Amino acid sequence: MSGLPPAFCPIFPADFLEQARQATGRRTIRFQLRQRAALALLLHQQPHLSNVAAGDQVGLHPDSVRYWRRRWAQGDFALDDRPGRGRKPVFSPLG
Repeated sequence: MSGLPPAFCPIFPADFLEQARQATGRRTIRFQLRQRAALALLLHQQPHLSNVAAGDQVGLHPDSVRYWRRRWAQGDFALDDRPGRGRKPVFSPLG
């Protein structure tokens, strides 16, 4: 196992795990949501897996794993980004 032991080990509620299972089985889902769902299922099975090892298995950067692990440990069980994050699309009307 590579990397430091995780600082956050979330305990997932059953309904969130079911949502993650359904998300990984869907054919039409954003890739990021599928990665996060796979991460949640992986961390449920192996809660002490390092961020580096978990990221390698689901294709996420260790910093992203750390972010989601912390967010879930704080009780925010969601797969979507929080509203208001990131740059907003810009549209300039003609004329």
